[in-house]
Amino acid sequence: MSKDPSLDRIDEILWQFAASKAFLSAVELGVFTELAGGPLDCQTLRARLGLHPRAARDFFDTLVALGVLERHGERYANTPESAFYLDRTKPNYAGGIAEMANARLYGFWGSLTQALRTGQPQNEIQGGDSIFDALYSDPQRLKGFLTGMTGNSLPTARAMAEKFPWRDYKTFVDIGTAQGALPVQIALAHQHLGGGGYDLPVVGPVFNEYVASFGLQDRVHFHPGDFMKEPLPRADVLIMGHILHDWNLDEKRMLLAKAYDALPRGGVLIVYEHLIDDERRNNLRGLLMSLNMLIETPGGFDFTGADCRGWMREAGFGDARVEHLIGPQWMVIGVK
Repeated sequence: MSKDPSLDRIDEILWQFAASKAFLSAVELGVFTELAGGPLDCQTLRARLGLHPRAARDFFDTLVALGVLERHGERYANTPESAFYLDRTKPNYAGGIAEMANARLYGFWGSLTQALRTGQPQNEIQGGDSIFDALYSDPQRLKGFLTGMTGNSLPTARAMAEKFPWRDYKTFVDIGTAQGALPVQIALAHQHLGGGGYDLPVVGPVFNEYVASFGLQDRVHFHPGDFMKEPLPRADVLIMGHILHDWNLDEKRMLLAKAYDALPRGGVLIVYEHLIDDERRNNLRGLLMSLNMLIETPGGFDFTGADCRGWMREAGFGDARVEHLIGPQWMVIGVK
């Protein structure tokens, strides 16, 4: 008799939504921040978080099983990763993207089937023109979104500050900068650089507050504007991180052409995304991010490194290469 195939992989995929929600709730509740002061037993941690006793132990042990908490005897503690990235009191806090995913994306992904059938966004705009109009019109949503982008970009920003040869350049501008995590990390690592961030005017106060918290307001400046309607600012290096995937193909090509026009000869455009692998088989994160663009935008989609290199060549860039940054993040570097 032939042996039936294992159900394990299917079952694992089936319950990933529950594991994700347990983690997102832990970030929302501040579990990792509460444990920043040291290990706590179940009763103490439960009381400090204001949780009902019924499922608190199961919840904390779920986080242990997920690998984001440790348990020593009866006391719970942060892992090195959660202590470093998920304590809200630390400047390297990367939980903002989890907060945004919990508040917004988790619910919207429940309508993925509808999105696949209709090709229409399933978020606040529900088929309207722009997610950014909906997010940026509300100060609370705006701050939450920008903070989420910082959490999403911080490890990548540090990797880019380390891996790109910044010594060869003097100025840079981050296009669609959000709170300014990338300009801050680059400026912290390279004292000779002058830089900035470009985004819609309403983002300016949030950007300036964030930059000032690092004492970089003399070297890192905000450039207000709408990159869909106006020329891009000039600099030796322009950066588009998680920008191109928001837009349809014609819009992607238009933005790349604007970047080419704004750069001097020898200038560089860096595009970084969760690039889909060229064979479209392995980078699950990039493929899921493309589905997220279906849910979030009227025409956005993610793409491969080969796709982006081809679009850059169409825009006039004579050389374009793909380099790994960190985790699922890759950058495409085009030279004018």
